[in-house]
Amino acid sequence: MNLLFIGDIVGRPGRRALRQALPELSERWQPGLVIANGENAAAGFGITPSVAEEIFAAGVDVITTGNHVWNKKEAAQLLAQDARVLRPANFPPESPGRGWGVFAARNGSPVGVINLCGRVFMQCTDCPFREAEQRIAELQAQARMIVVDMHAEATSEKLALGWMVSGRVSAVIGTHTHVQTSDAQVMAGGTAYITDVGMVGPRDSVLGIEAGLVINRFRTQMPTKFELARGPVIIGAAVVEIDEKSGLARSIRSLTEVVPDPLGEAANEGQS
Repeated sequence: MNLLFIGDIVGRPGRRALRQALPELSERWQPGLVIANGENAAAGFGITPSVAEEIFAAGVDVITTGNHVWNKKEAAQLLAQDARVLRPANFPPESPGRGWGVFAARNGSPVGVINLCGRVFMQCTDCPFREAEQRIAELQAQARMIVVDMHAEATSEKLALGWMVSGRVSAVIGTHTHVQTSDAQVMAGGTAYITDVGMVGPRDSVLGIEAGLVINRFRTQMPTKFELARGPVIIGAAVVEIDEKSGLARSIRSLTEVVPDPLGEAANEGQS
């Protein structure tokens, strides 16, 4: 079975590009399940019910998130009501929603999905390594195929988690940094891995934000209101081929597509 994982969707440009590109990607790769990280999908920071519905309508089956999940107040209700949207499992247990679940692929096969958040250079959370151990043990009784979204800043933290769980999950896909890495591989234990799958956001930008604003922030250290960049959108994704009997990966392929100016005439609508 092929599984398609799509990187961090950034604001309206990312959502529009996803809507345009996903039908062709699905036709080409015939994924049994499509997962996308949506923590930046609402105006670049956070997620809302209407934004989540737009992503699902585009063809995504499961939305993972990360450290920006609560940036929009509507997210709490969304995660409490829709099990298809996950927040990091190592957030406090009192947080709304869940950080893992089992979802039916298009052929009916169960696929476990775990959402984790790193701690290095990130906000304080519970240990993602301990959480991974607990959740994998639970999900192995329900699904042979298990995918982990490791939403983290540090390459070493992502890679360490990948090696720790290798042979026990189908894939560990890194998110958060918005820059696709060139280390897609199947680890010795049979787990597909990539440090960061990239983003679905404006190509000519700094992580989706207008470059001049970010440069000003770095140079002055003054508060700066960020705005999403315009123009072509880069789509970062990965396709993992999974052996359904063993739950292990046969291959992983990183993908990079470009959608020319997906906002087009809608550019003046804003980029929420």
